Amino acid sequence: MAEDAAHEHAHQPGHGHHHGPAAAPDQRRRIGLAFGISASIFVAQLVGAVLTGSLALLTDTAHLLTDVLGLGIAFVASHLMLRPSSSRHTWGFRRIEVLAAQAQAGILLAVGVFAAVEGIRRLLEPPEVPAQELLVFGVLGLVGNLVAVAVLAGDRGSTFNLRAAFLEAASDALGSVGVIVAALVMAATGWWQADAVAGLAIVALIVPRAVVLLRDTANVLMEFTPAGLDLDAVRAHMLELPHVRDVHELHASTVASGLPNLSAHVVLSEECFRTGHAPEILRRIKECLHDHFGLDHSTIELEPPGFDTVDPQQHA
Repeated sequence: MAEDAAHEHAHQPGHGHHHGPAAAPDQRRRIGLAFGISASIFVAQLVGAVLTGSLALLTDTAHLLTDVLGLGIAFVASHLMLRPSSSRHTWGFRRIEVLAAQAQAGILLAVGVFAAVEGIRRLLEPPEVPAQELLVFGVLGLVGNLVAVAVLAGDRGSTFNLRAAFLEAASDALGSVGVIVAALVMAATGWWQADAVAGLAIVALIVPRAVVLLRDTANVLMEFTPAGLDLDAVRAHMLELPHVRDVHELHASTVASGLPNLSAHVVLSEECFRTGHAPEILRRIKECLHDHFGLDHSTIELEPPGFDTVDPQQHA
């Protein structure tokens, strides 16, 4: 029956309706451990920033604060992501990782703007900074950040959460290198502007990464087509299947990391509904989406010719 096939929502065999998150206990363990390390480094560097008055160390500490907050958010998000889907939350809490990563990116941008303004001011009026004390705190921060990087490196590409956490830990490590270099330069030459230069260098590390992360998460929230997915190619492949006459209302978005989703209205020849062949065409469409485009989650509405009475100008 056309009515039975028109709203068919099928998945690849074995996928069912459970949209389980990619998050795993190992991910939560990594994030939790990195959170503890970063929080300890933050306390130490905050003390150092107060004692030395260094802009480079203050900027790195402010950056580290966003990491601590971000890792805390990520840790909570990694738990929420494991909550199962329900009739009220059909995708579970998968997208919480996107919101968490976007919040981290926004905080990083705010820190970057503040540090840039302060760095320019200090280039013109450089304060004297105790280089030896600064060096001690720089080395302490570098060691801790490298440990955090090692903890997060193994699974950094699996979710936005881990990607954001790894990038922040890595940029913190580079920031600590900048602090160390500034301390060595000031100790050797007395050129106090080195502290402001190091602070601005840390800003240069923060801002581009924040912008990229903000762009990627905004693309998900705006439900733009997933990167690397060509909807024109998807449409062309579907139209090559026998009995497929038209494809419209074709949309694709990303629910969360590794979870693209596609929907489409597919017009089949009238005979498919008379002979009961429509389910077989639906199965072939699903196989096409899976084999050629890696799409396991899709909603396909099958229609007979002339079924859609809405103005075609409104369709994608």
